[in-house]
Amino acid sequence: MRIQPRPSLANLSCVFKTCLGMLTLTALLISSPAQSDYVTVSSTDGQPLEDAVVEIYYEPSTSPMTTEVQSVYQRDATFHPHVTTIPTGSHVAFPNQDTTRHNVYSFSAAKTFSLNLYLQETPEPLLFDQPGIVVLGCNIHDQMQAFIVVSDAPFAAKTDASGMLALPTLPAGSHRMRVWHPRLDDSQQVWWEGEVVADTSPSIQLELKAVAPPKPPLSPLQQRFRDAG
Repeated sequence: MRIQPRPSLANLSCVFKTCLGMLTLTALLISSPAQSDYVTVSSTDGQPLEDAVVEIYYEPSTSPMTTEVQSVYQRDATFHPHVTTIPTGSHVAFPNQDTTRHNVYSFSAAKTFSLNLYLQETPEPLLFDQPGIVVLGCNIHDQMQAFIVVSDAPFAAKTDASGMLALPTLPAGSHRMRVWHPRLDDSQQVWWEGEVVADTSPSIQLELKAVAPPKPPLSPLQQRFRDAG
C-alpha cells in the first residue's frame, strides 16, 4: 500500500493564500458595479460645469414619469435648486421657507406666470406643458434667479459639481445630444448641439459667453457672522 505524504505547513499556507486570493477576487467581481458611461461638461478653460443640462434623443423602452411634483423653494432670498430639469407635463411647487414674502414670476415663452406675494401659504403647483427654458425671478428681490428646463427628450438630467453625468443605456449607433448651461449666452436660451455614440463617454467643452451673475447679498445673520470675525 502506498502512503501519500502529509502536506507541510508551508504548502497548506500557500493553498490557503491562493484560495483566499481567489475568494477576494470573486467578491470584488461580484460587488463591483459595471462601469457606466459618463458625459463630462467643462468650460473652454477646463473648469467643470455644474448644472449643465444634457438631453439625449433616442427610442426608449419606457416613457419618463411625470406624476411626482417637483419643488423649487426659496430660502435666504435664493432659489433652490438653481437649475431644475423636468419632463414636459410636470408640476412644480414653489414653497417659501423665508420669513419675508416673495413674488415668483417668469416671462419665458415656455411658461409665463406670476405668483402673488406669499409667505408660508404655498400656491398650488403649476403645470409646465411646453418644452423650453423657464427663467425664474422675484419681483421683490432682483438678485434671485433660477431655471427650470422643461424637456421632451427621453433622457434629460444635469451634471454634478464635478461636471459629470451618468448616461443611460443607449441603443447602438449615434444619437442627437443637446447641452445647455445658464452661462452659454446672455439670452439663456442657447443649446450646444452634437451627437453621442452608444458605449462612449464624451467630453464636451462649452464656450461661456454670458456674464457671470453677481453674488447675492449677505443675509443679516451672515453679515453679523462676518462682522464678528
